[in-house]
Amino acid sequence: MERRSFLKGAALTGVGAAATTLAAPAVAQGIKEMVIVSTWPRDFPGLGVSAQRFAARVPELTDGKIQVQYFAAGERVGAFDSFDEVASGNAQAYIAADYYWKGKHPGWAYFTAVPFGMTYAELDAWIKYGGGQELWDEIAGEFGLKNFAVGNTGCQMGGWFNKEIESPDDFKGLKMRIPGLGGDVLAKLGASPVSLPGGQIYENLVSGAVDATEWVGPYNDYFMKFYEAAKFYYWPGMHEPGSQLALGINGEWWGSLSNTEKAIIEGAANEENARQMAETNANNGTYLARLINEQGVELKEFNDDVYDAMGEAADEVFEETRSHSPLAAKIHDAFTAARADIGGWMSLADVGFSVKRNRVLGIGG
Repeated sequence: MERRSFLKGAALTGVGAAATTLAAPAVAQGIKEMVIVSTWPRDFPGLGVSAQRFAARVPELTDGKIQVQYFAAGERVGAFDSFDEVASGNAQAYIAADYYWKGKHPGWAYFTAVPFGMTYAELDAWIKYGGGQELWDEIAGEFGLKNFAVGNTGCQMGGWFNKEIESPDDFKGLKMRIPGLGGDVLAKLGASPVSLPGGQIYENLVSGAVDATEWVGPYNDYFMKFYEAAKFYYWPGMHEPGSQLALGINGEWWGSLSNTEKAIIEGAANEENARQMAETNANNGTYLARLINEQGVELKEFNDDVYDAMGEAADEVFEETRSHSPLAAKIHDAFTAARADIGGWMSLADVGFSVKRNRVLGIGG
Protein backbone atom coordinates (compact mmCIF):
# COMPACT_ATOMS: atom_id res chain seq x y z
CA MET A 1 0.00 0.00 0.00
CA GLU A 2 1.38 3.41 -0.91
CA ARG A 3 1.29 6.06 1.82
CA ARG A 4 0.19 8.78 -0.58
CA SER A 5 -2.60 6.60 -1.92
CA PHE A 6 -4.30 5.92 1.39
CA LEU A 7 -3.95 9.51 2.58
CA LYS A 8 -5.48 10.87 -0.62
CA GLY A 9 -8.14 8.17 -0.55
CA ALA A 10 -9.25 9.40 2.87
CA ALA A 11 -9.99 12.83 1.48
CA LEU A 12 -11.66 11.64 -1.71
CA THR A 13 -13.77 8.72 -0.55
CA GLY A 14 -14.07 8.99 3.22
CA VAL A 15 -17.02 11.31 3.49
CA GLY A 16 -19.04 9.47 0.89
CA ALA A 17 -18.42 6.16 2.59
CA ALA A 18 -19.33 7.48 6.02
CA ALA A 19 -22.05 10.03 5.52
CA THR A 20 -25.37 8.28 5.56
CA THR A 21 -28.39 9.64 7.38
CA LEU A 22 -31.11 7.84 9.23
CA ALA A 23 -34.57 8.02 7.74
CA ALA A 24 -37.43 9.05 10.03
CA PRO A 25 -38.95 5.53 10.17
CA ALA A 26 -35.62 4.18 11.40
CA VAL A 27 -35.54 6.68 14.24
CA ALA A 28 -39.14 5.83 15.08
CA GLN A 29 -38.15 2.16 15.35
CA GLY A 30 -35.66 2.98 18.07
CA ILE A 31 -32.51 2.84 15.92
CA LYS A 32 -29.82 5.11 17.32
CA GLU A 33 -27.12 6.99 15.45
CA MET A 34 -23.52 6.97 16.64
CA VAL A 35 -21.18 9.36 14.82
CA ILE A 36 -17.53 8.50 15.49
CA VAL A 37 -14.72 10.90 14.60
CA SER A 38 -11.12 9.74 14.61
CA THR A 39 -7.61 11.13 14.71
CA TRP A 40 -6.34 8.54 12.21
CA PRO A 41 -6.25 8.52 8.40
CA ARG A 42 -8.77 6.26 6.68
CA ASP A 43 -7.56 2.72 5.96
CA PHE A 44 -4.25 3.37 7.69
CA PRO A 45 -2.74 -0.01 8.66
CA GLY A 46 -3.04 -0.65 12.38
CA LEU A 47 -4.52 2.53 13.85
CA GLY A 48 -7.01 3.45 11.14
CA VAL A 49 -8.08 -0.11 10.40
CA SER A 50 -8.59 -0.78 14.11
CA ALA A 51 -10.89 2.23 14.53
CA GLN A 52 -12.89 1.24 11.44
CA ARG A 53 -13.14 -2.33 12.70
CA PHE A 54 -14.68 -1.10 15.96
CA ALA A 55 -17.08 1.16 14.05
CA ALA A 56 -18.26 -1.83 12.00
CA ARG A 57 -18.54 -4.08 15.04
CA VAL A 58 -21.07 -2.01 17.01
CA PRO A 59 -23.95 -2.25 14.47
CA GLU A 60 -23.10 -5.90 13.98
CA LEU A 61 -23.41 -6.68 17.70
CA THR A 62 -26.54 -4.56 18.16
CA ASP A 63 -28.30 -6.14 15.16
CA GLY A 64 -28.39 -2.72 13.54
CA LYS A 65 -30.02 -0.99 16.52
CA ILE A 66 -27.03 1.35 16.73
CA GLN A 67 -25.97 2.62 13.33
CA VAL A 68 -22.46 4.05 13.12
CA GLN A 69 -21.16 6.78 10.85
CA TYR A 70 -17.37 6.79 10.98
CA PHE A 71 -15.25 9.76 9.92
CA ALA A 72 -11.47 9.51 9.65
CA ALA A 73 -9.25 12.51 10.40
CA GLY A 74 -10.15 15.49 8.24
CA GLU A 75 -13.36 14.02 6.87
CA ARG A 76 -15.64 15.80 9.34
CA VAL A 77 -13.27 17.69 11.63
CA GLY A 78 -9.52 17.93 11.95
CA ALA A 79 -7.77 15.21 13.94
CA PHE A 80 -7.14 17.41 16.98
CA ASP A 81 -10.69 18.80 16.88
CA SER A 82 -12.17 15.40 17.71
CA PHE A 83 -12.34 16.05 21.45
CA ASP A 84 -14.38 19.24 21.15
CA GLU A 85 -16.63 17.69 18.52
CA VAL A 86 -17.67 14.99 20.97
CA ALA A 87 -17.66 17.03 24.19
CA SER A 88 -20.00 19.53 22.49
CA GLY A 89 -22.38 16.75 21.39
CA ASN A 90 -21.86 17.34 17.66
CA ALA A 91 -20.64 13.74 17.45
CA GLN A 92 -21.25 10.84 19.81
CA ALA A 93 -17.72 9.44 20.10
CA TYR A 94 -14.08 9.79 19.15
CA ILE A 95 -11.27 7.28 18.77
CA ALA A 96 -7.95 8.87 19.60
CA ALA A 97 -4.94 8.93 21.91
CA ASP A 98 -6.05 10.84 25.01
CA TYR A 99 -2.63 12.39 25.60
CA TYR A 100 -3.48 14.70 22.72
CA TRP A 101 -5.67 16.55 25.24
CA LYS A 102 -2.98 17.18 27.87
CA GLY A 103 -3.29 20.90 27.16
CA LYS A 104 -6.81 20.67 28.59
CA HIS A 105 -5.57 18.70 31.61
CA PRO A 106 -2.23 16.86 31.99
CA GLY A 107 -4.01 13.95 33.66
CA TRP A 108 -5.23 12.79 30.25
CA ALA A 109 -1.69 11.68 29.37
CA TYR A 110 -1.73 8.81 31.87
CA PHE A 111 -4.53 7.11 29.94
CA THR A 112 -2.45 6.87 26.77
CA ALA A 113 1.17 6.64 27.91
CA VAL A 114 3.70 8.56 29.95
CA PRO A 115 7.51 8.36 29.95
CA PHE A 116 8.82 5.29 31.76
CA GLY A 117 5.21 4.26 32.29
CA MET A 118 3.40 0.94 31.94
CA THR A 119 3.44 -1.66 29.22
CA TYR A 120 0.21 -2.83 27.60
CA ALA A 121 -0.31 -5.71 30.04
CA GLU A 122 0.47 -3.54 33.06
CA LEU A 123 -1.77 -0.69 31.92
CA ASP A 124 -4.63 -3.05 31.07
CA ALA A 125 -4.42 -4.56 34.56
CA TRP A 126 -4.45 -1.12 36.19
CA ILE A 127 -7.38 0.18 34.17
CA LYS A 128 -9.55 -2.89 34.57
CA TYR A 129 -8.68 -4.08 38.07
CA GLY A 130 -6.47 -1.47 39.74
CA GLY A 131 -8.68 1.61 39.88
CA GLY A 132 -7.53 3.15 36.62
CA GLN A 133 -10.95 3.16 34.99
CA GLU A 134 -12.44 4.99 37.95
CA LEU A 135 -9.81 7.73 37.64
CA TRP A 136 -10.36 7.86 33.89
CA ASP A 137 -14.07 8.30 34.57
CA GLU A 138 -13.27 11.13 36.99
CA ILE A 139 -11.21 13.20 34.56
CA ALA A 140 -13.49 12.38 31.60
CA GLY A 141 -16.53 13.35 33.65
CA GLU A 142 -15.13 16.85 34.11
CA PHE A 143 -15.43 17.27 30.34
CA GLY A 144 -18.78 15.50 29.91
CA LEU A 145 -17.27 12.28 28.55
CA LYS A 146 -17.17 8.55 29.26
CA ASN A 147 -14.03 6.76 28.07
CA PHE A 148 -12.90 3.20 27.43
CA ALA A 149 -9.76 1.48 26.18
CA VAL A 150 -10.25 0.56 22.51
CA GLY A 151 -6.79 -0.45 21.34
CA ASN A 152 -3.10 -0.49 22.15
CA THR A 153 0.02 -0.45 19.99
CA GLY A 154 2.43 -1.68 22.66
CA CYS A 155 5.93 -0.43 23.35
CA GLN A 156 6.87 2.11 20.72
CA MET A 157 10.16 2.68 19.00
CA GLY A 158 12.25 5.68 20.05
CA GLY A 159 11.77 7.41 16.73
CA TRP A 160 13.25 8.35 13.37
CA PHE A 161 16.25 10.68 13.30
CA ASN A 162 18.30 12.22 10.51
CA LYS A 163 21.41 12.11 12.73
CA GLU A 164 22.78 9.75 15.36
CA ILE A 165 21.91 10.35 19.01
CA GLU A 166 25.05 9.54 20.98
CA SER A 167 24.62 11.82 24.00
CA PRO A 168 21.89 13.90 25.64
CA ASP A 169 23.44 17.00 24.03
CA ASP A 170 22.39 15.71 20.60
CA PHE A 171 18.81 16.66 21.43
CA LYS A 172 19.68 20.35 21.75
CA GLY A 173 17.98 22.34 19.01
CA LEU A 174 16.35 19.21 17.55
CA LYS A 175 12.83 19.75 16.21
CA MET A 176 10.95 16.51 16.84
CA ARG A 177 7.35 15.51 16.39
CA ILE A 178 6.51 13.97 19.75
CA PRO A 179 3.26 14.65 21.66
CA GLY A 180 2.34 14.00 25.27
CA LEU A 181 4.61 14.21 28.29
CA GLY A 182 7.33 12.55 26.21
CA GLY A 183 7.65 15.80 24.29
CA ASP A 184 8.01 17.70 27.58
CA VAL A 185 10.85 15.36 28.59
CA LEU A 186 12.79 16.05 25.40
CA ALA A 187 12.18 19.77 25.82
CA LYS A 188 14.08 19.51 29.11
CA LEU A 189 17.02 18.16 27.09
CA GLY A 190 16.89 21.09 24.69
CA ALA A 191 14.68 19.71 21.92
CA SER A 192 11.74 21.55 20.41
CA PRO A 193 8.74 19.15 20.53
CA VAL A 194 6.12 19.54 17.82
CA SER A 195 2.62 18.03 17.89
CA LEU A 196 1.34 16.98 14.47
CA PRO A 197 -1.48 14.60 13.46
CA GLY A 198 -0.34 11.49 11.62
CA GLY A 199 -1.34 12.72 8.18
CA GLN A 200 1.03 15.70 8.40
CA ILE A 201 4.21 14.07 9.71
CA TYR A 202 5.74 12.78 6.47
CA GLU A 203 5.61 16.10 4.62
CA ASN A 204 7.13 17.94 7.58
CA LEU A 205 9.93 15.40 7.93
CA VAL A 206 10.76 15.43 4.22
CA SER A 207 10.70 19.23 4.03
CA GLY A 208 12.96 19.58 7.06
CA ALA A 209 10.32 21.37 9.13
CA VAL A 210 11.06 18.69 11.74
CA ASP A 211 14.35 16.83 12.18
CA ALA A 212 12.92 13.71 13.78
CA THR A 213 9.67 12.01 14.60
CA GLU A 214 8.22 9.24 16.65
CA TRP A 215 5.09 7.46 15.47
CA VAL A 216 4.33 3.92 16.56
CA GLY A 217 6.40 0.91 15.56
CA PRO A 218 7.61 -0.93 12.44
CA TYR A 219 4.16 -2.12 11.28
CA ASN A 220 2.65 1.37 11.26
CA ASP A 221 5.86 3.25 10.46
CA TYR A 222 6.65 1.21 7.34
CA PHE A 223 3.63 2.63 5.51
CA MET A 224 4.50 6.20 6.48
CA LYS A 225 7.80 5.99 4.55
CA PHE A 226 9.74 7.95 7.14
CA TYR A 227 12.86 6.12 5.94
CA GLU A 228 12.89 8.38 2.89
CA ALA A 229 13.99 11.28 5.11
CA ALA A 230 15.52 9.66 8.21
CA LYS A 231 17.53 6.42 8.24
CA PHE A 232 18.31 6.10 11.96
CA TYR A 233 15.57 4.19 13.77
CA TYR A 234 16.04 4.21 17.55
CA TRP A 235 14.77 1.89 20.26
CA PRO A 236 13.30 1.58 22.82
CA GLY A 237 10.90 4.48 23.17
CA MET A 238 10.85 5.73 26.76
CA HIS A 239 7.87 7.94 25.94
CA GLU A 240 5.23 5.30 25.16
CA PRO A 241 5.82 1.84 26.62
CA GLY A 242 2.20 0.83 26.06
CA SER A 243 0.19 3.28 23.98
CA GLN A 244 -3.45 3.06 25.01
CA LEU A 245 -6.05 4.30 22.55
CA ALA A 246 -9.37 5.66 23.71
CA LEU A 247 -13.02 5.57 22.84
CA GLY A 248 -14.34 8.87 24.17
CA ILE A 249 -18.15 9.01 24.33
CA ASN A 250 -20.36 12.03 24.86
CA GLY A 251 -21.66 11.62 28.40
CA GLU A 252 -25.22 12.75 27.68
CA TRP A 253 -25.54 10.31 24.77
CA TRP A 254 -24.01 7.52 26.87
CA GLY A 255 -26.59 8.19 29.55
CA SER A 256 -29.40 7.80 27.00
CA LEU A 257 -28.40 4.21 26.19
CA SER A 258 -29.93 1.12 27.72
CA ASN A 259 -27.81 -1.09 29.97
CA THR A 260 -27.65 -3.64 27.16
CA GLU A 261 -26.44 -1.07 24.65
CA LYS A 262 -23.80 0.16 27.08
CA ALA A 263 -22.60 -3.38 27.71
CA ILE A 264 -22.32 -4.06 23.99
CA ILE A 265 -20.30 -0.92 23.31
CA GLU A 266 -17.98 -1.61 26.24
CA GLY A 267 -17.63 -5.23 25.12
CA ALA A 268 -16.79 -4.19 21.56
CA ALA A 269 -14.17 -1.78 22.91
CA ASN A 270 -12.61 -4.53 25.06
CA GLU A 271 -12.56 -6.84 22.07
CA GLU A 272 -10.81 -4.29 19.86
CA ASN A 273 -8.39 -3.39 22.62
CA ALA A 274 -7.09 -6.96 22.59
CA ARG A 275 -7.30 -7.38 18.82
CA GLN A 276 -5.22 -4.35 17.96
CA MET A 277 -2.44 -5.33 20.36
CA ALA A 278 -2.39 -8.84 18.88
CA GLU A 279 -2.32 -7.44 15.34
CA THR A 280 0.54 -5.10 16.22
CA ASN A 281 2.63 -7.85 17.82
CA ALA A 282 1.99 -10.16 14.90
CA ASN A 283 3.29 -7.62 12.37
CA ASN A 284 6.04 -5.57 13.99
CA GLY A 285 8.82 -8.15 13.56
CA THR A 286 7.98 -8.71 9.90
CA TYR A 287 7.96 -5.02 9.05
CA LEU A 288 11.12 -4.28 11.04
CA ALA A 289 12.92 -6.83 8.87
CA ARG A 290 11.54 -5.16 5.75
CA LEU A 291 12.67 -1.72 6.91
CA ILE A 292 16.20 -2.99 7.51
CA ASN A 293 16.58 -5.36 4.57
CA GLU A 294 14.61 -3.51 1.89
CA GLN A 295 15.05 0.14 2.86
CA GLY A 296 18.48 0.19 4.48
CA VAL A 297 17.23 1.52 7.80
CA GLU A 298 19.85 1.52 10.58
CA LEU A 299 18.50 0.18 13.87
CA LYS A 300 20.05 2.01 16.82
CA GLU A 301 19.73 1.59 20.58
CA PHE A 302 19.65 4.60 22.90
CA ASN A 303 22.68 4.27 25.16
CA ASP A 304 22.50 4.37 28.95
CA ASP A 305 23.70 7.99 29.18
CA VAL A 306 20.83 9.13 26.96
CA TYR A 307 18.28 7.03 28.83
CA ASP A 308 19.52 8.23 32.23
CA ALA A 309 19.21 11.85 31.10
CA MET A 310 15.67 11.15 29.88
CA GLY A 311 14.86 9.64 33.27
CA GLU A 312 16.09 12.71 35.14
CA ALA A 313 14.12 14.99 32.82
CA ALA A 314 11.02 12.82 33.29
CA ASP A 315 11.23 13.31 37.08
CA GLU A 316 11.07 17.09 36.55
CA VAL A 317 8.12 16.77 34.19
CA PHE A 318 6.20 14.60 36.63
CA GLU A 319 6.71 17.06 39.48
CA GLU A 320 5.35 19.83 37.28
CA THR A 321 2.43 17.62 36.27
CA ARG A 322 1.55 16.78 39.88
CA SER A 323 1.55 20.46 40.79
CA HIS A 324 -1.11 21.23 38.17
CA SER A 325 -4.06 20.21 40.32
CA PRO A 326 -5.20 17.77 43.03
CA LEU A 327 -6.65 15.50 40.34
CA ALA A 328 -3.38 15.42 38.40
CA ALA A 329 -1.50 14.49 41.58
CA LYS A 330 -4.10 11.85 42.43
CA ILE A 331 -3.82 10.23 38.99
CA HIS A 332 -0.01 10.36 39.00
CA ASP A 333 0.31 8.83 42.47
CA ALA A 334 -2.14 6.03 41.70
CA PHE A 335 -0.38 5.34 38.40
CA THR A 336 3.10 5.13 39.93
CA ALA A 337 1.90 2.89 42.76
CA ALA A 338 0.33 0.52 40.23
CA ARG A 339 3.47 0.59 38.06
CA ALA A 340 5.58 -0.52 41.04
CA ASP A 341 3.12 -3.24 42.10
CA ILE A 342 2.07 -4.68 38.74
CA GLY A 343 5.40 -3.94 37.06
CA GLY A 344 7.32 -5.58 39.88
CA TRP A 345 5.41 -8.81 39.44
CA MET A 346 5.69 -8.79 35.65
CA SER A 347 9.42 -8.13 35.84
CA LEU A 348 9.78 -11.26 37.94
CA ALA A 349 7.44 -13.36 35.80
CA ASP A 350 7.04 -12.29 32.16
CA VAL A 351 10.24 -10.28 31.73
CA GLY A 352 12.34 -12.70 33.77
CA PHE A 353 11.11 -15.65 31.74
CA SER A 354 11.52 -13.89 28.39
CA VAL A 355 15.14 -12.92 29.12
CA LYS A 356 16.10 -16.47 30.10
CA ARG A 357 14.10 -18.12 27.29
CA ASN A 358 15.64 -15.87 24.66
CA ARG A 359 19.14 -16.53 26.01
CA VAL A 360 18.63 -20.29 25.89
CA LEU A 361 17.06 -20.24 22.41
CA GLY A 362 19.24 -17.50 20.94
CA ILE A 363 16.30 -15.22 20.20
CA GLY A 364 16.98 -11.52 19.69
CA GLY A 365 20.21 -9.59 19.99
